[in-house]
Amino acid sequence: MPVQEKEWEDRVKGLLKAELKRRNVTYADLVGKLADIGVMDSEPNIRNKISRGKFTAVFLIQCLTAIGCSSLHLQD
Repeated sequence: MPVQEKEWEDRVKGLLKAELKRRNVTYADLVGKLADIGVMDSEPNIRNKISRGKFTAVFLIQCLTAIGCSSLHLQD
């Protein structure tokens, strides 16, 4: 895998994990919040997706919506 692609994956993984941490949302909490918006997934599956940093934009938006994140800062 090209280094640049890995950097992008790490960046998007970091963005999602930071939003979860900022809101004190655990992976178990995320499973419930996703279920509340009709997205059924298991905690191990969600944990794996996020730890790999390989997930779709749809999954990212579903997670952000589920935790009540309405904006995202891409640059510090």
